[in-house]
Amino acid sequence: MFKFIALSAMTLGLAACGDTWGQRAVTGGGIGAGSGALLGALTPLGVLPGALIGGAVGAGVGAATTPKR
Repeated sequence: MFKFIALSAMTLGLAACGDTWGQRAVTGGGIGAGSGALLGALTPLGVLPGALIGGAVGAGVGAATTPKR
């Protein structure tokens, strides 16, 4: 459980790299998919479902945290 919490915190911390809404969504989705695949491999969830869930969450967080200028 500790590994899951630590990896989730790292994922959220890295979920959005970019300047625009689109860049942050794409990079957040990529980072989330990679992290989700890793977590899925370590849990009974599975790699593909983990990647899909992680990618969706990462893209959402990346797009939602775009700074206003």
